[in-house]
Amino acid sequence: MNFDYPHDLQDYISKVDKFITSTILPLQYKDDNNRFFDHRREPSRTQWDKGGLPSSEWEQLLTQARKLADEAGFYRFPMPKEYGGQEHPNSNLWMCALRYHFASHPVYGGGVSLANDLQNEHSVVGNFPDFLMLYHWGNQQQKDEYITARLKGEFRMTFGLTEIHHGSDATHMDTKAEECTFPDGRKGYTINGNKRWQTGAHHATHMLVFARTSGKSGSPHGITAFIVPATTEGVNIQSYEYTLNMPTDHATILFKDVKVPATAVLGPYDNGLAIAQTFTHENRIRQASSSCGAAKFCIDRSVKYARERIVFGKPLSSNQAIQWPLVELSTQAEMLRLLILRTANEMDDIQRKYSGPGASMPPWIAIEKQLGHKISMCNYYANRLATQAADNAIQVHGGNGYSRHQPFEHIWRHFRRYRITEGSEEVQMRKVAAYLFGYKNTGLDEKKGNVSDEIGSGENVGGQSKL
Repeated sequence: MNFDYPHDLQDYISKVDKFITSTILPLQYKDDNNRFFDHRREPSRTQWDKGGLPSSEWEQLLTQARKLADEAGFYRFPMPKEYGGQEHPNSNLWMCALRYHFASHPVYGGGVSLANDLQNEHSVVGNFPDFLMLYHWGNQQQKDEYITARLKGEFRMTFGLTEIHHGSDATHMDTKAEECTFPDGRKGYTINGNKRWQTGAHHATHMLVFARTSGKSGSPHGITAFIVPATTEGVNIQSYEYTLNMPTDHATILFKDVKVPATAVLGPYDNGLAIAQTFTHENRIRQASSSCGAAKFCIDRSVKYARERIVFGKPLSSNQAIQWPLVELSTQAEMLRLLILRTANEMDDIQRKYSGPGASMPPWIAIEKQLGHKISMCNYYANRLATQAADNAIQVHGGNGYSRHQPFEHIWRHFRRYRITEGSEEVQMRKVAAYLFGYKNTGLDEKKGNVSDEIGSGENVGGQSKL
């Protein structure tokens, strides 16, 4: 059994590092671009006089970095070859290794750099949950229209699952879609309801809206996904919600008599929640890698500072009160890293086994059946560990740690969200408990369980769809 990264993965990481060092970091420090990453980051990124939305200069800089990464051949790494990606047979392992490396890196780690700014799910190696939905569930016309535009930056979609009154209990949604007929005789649907935490709504061209089309409240069946153009009459952005980390692009949206044609349906009618399961596990394991990497970054910075800081005539690190919390965190981070990589490797094995003609089920269903509990272990624990490591780093650094001249307060505020949005940790712990105590199911049979347990809060996906 070999616990080292494969040589080709090590070489790829080295190539990405060279690209970041030669191209991305110089752009970050060009002119006054570093104002978006140093102690001025929050006010520089935020239009406080325009509802707290991201500043255009900030978003333009991110777009420029992604364009450079795309031209260099790194940005589309996890995509199929037909869309410019590498379609690597071990994509989950590689993506986890890359995201851990980016977040833990001593120079550009912590998720606060132009190479990998996790508040925006921005990275030189992209994550594409919206692409996966279109690729696996879109008909040919939808793929031709939307994926091409997506890769050009001309199609940007929010993810409409969470509502004002419903989050993890997604199957109890208030939004409904009823059949209608347009004046020209075309068949379509009228959507009424609301969605909340719709990330990226300020520049979205379309919105993926989940609505009940049949069945009773609480049933995972009878929910359909619709691709709704953002300019459709009746779509109203009511507000953008201020959050712990600013800027905000998390919208509350109202839908009143919104009419869409039948061609707006994405995926199976009345079984739209299956779409979310396509990427849930990939998102969760990748987020776990970033969180674990950010924890490692905070631990390493704290150890370095404690060794250099002289207090009462001796290094701060000589105090056991400083040592022991870092020992605990370091132990947890290393064990977690190994579990994440092993789980990602097992996901790749299942992906290969259940791909192609003759497979008994889609690979994401097989992954849920066999590894859903392990993925939840990785995700909930990593997100918690990141906040604990950031909090401890603030304490070790004292007043310096509390200041915004260090990145720890930003790391804590950002990663705190993932204890809620990647499927709340309570929902994920419930999944693990169901496995331990024999109540495990795929969430596809409404007589046995509720599919919302497999999805959690909807804001997690929207936060990444803006890429």
